[in-house]
Amino acid sequence: MERLKLRVMGQVSVTLNGRTYRLECNNGEEAHLIELSEHLASHVESLKRKLGQIGDDRLILMAALMVTDEFWEMRRVANEFKAELSEVLSGADPEDVTAREADREVAAAIGAAAERLESLKDRLGARKNGR
Repeated sequence: MERLKLRVMGQVSVTLNGRTYRLECNNGEEAHLIELSEHLASHVESLKRKLGQIGDDRLILMAALMVTDEFWEMRRVANEFKAELSEVLSGADPEDVTAREADREVAAAIGAAAERLESLKDRLGARKNGR
C-alpha cells in the first residue's frame, strides 16, 4: 500500500507599505520568514520617509535592491576573508602547524587526565563516606 505524504505548510502574514500579504513556507520556518520580511519592511519605511509614497512596486523594488546590496557587500567581505585566510594558511610554516597540532594533542590529554582524576576523586569520596 502506498503511503500518502502530508506536507504541512506554515503560513505567515506580512505587511509591507500598509498592504498585507499571506505567504506560505515550510512548517517551522515562520519566524525566519517574519524576520526577513521585517528587515525588508524597515527598508520600505525608510525609503517612504525619504521619498514619500511613490507606489508599492517601486518602494518594494528599491528596498529589495538595498537588501541585495547588503548581501553583495557581505559576500565581498567574506570572499576577501577567505582569500586572506587562504594566503595565511598557504604561507604557514610547517613547524608552526605541527606545533599547533601538538598543543591540541597535549590539551586533549590533559583534559582526559583531569576527567579521570575527577572520576577517581568522586569514587574515593564515595568509599570514604561508606557508600
